[in-house]
Amino acid sequence: IAQKSGAGAAGGLGAGLMAFTTCEMHQGVEIAIQVTQLDEKIKTADYVFTGEGGTDFQTKFGKTPYGVAKLGKKYHKPVISLAGYLGKGIDSLYSEGFTAIFDILPSACSLEEALEDGPVNVSRTMENIVRLLKF
Repeated sequence: IAQKSGAGAAGGLGAGLMAFTTCEMHQGVEIAIQVTQLDEKIKTADYVFTGEGGTDFQTKFGKTPYGVAKLGKKYHKPVISLAGYLGKGIDSLYSEGFTAIFDILPSACSLEEALEDGPVNVSRTMENIVRLLKF
């Protein structure tokens, strides 16, 4: 069971569920795409926006923005991602469907400050992106 996809989810809860129930494991992003009918929405979109707290090389291992980027790539849509911080390996994400990846923090700060100022930082970053797209 330990080698099955999803076994390590939620600190090993996936393995426990597979061992003691008849559950089927699915990536959360797959469920989110299905429930929100995201495929149809991206198909008709001009731009696709996504994001997460931190973007790095691990993003392509099943995180939601990666699933969104794959759909954007499928329909040849530009995918713009926002993150609280950018870590190592983000360059590998561009070939996976991400068009641009932005860090929203204006300067170094504590996690508490980043969380408290999150809405303002997202708004400011999005305003600048939209200004560029309108140009």
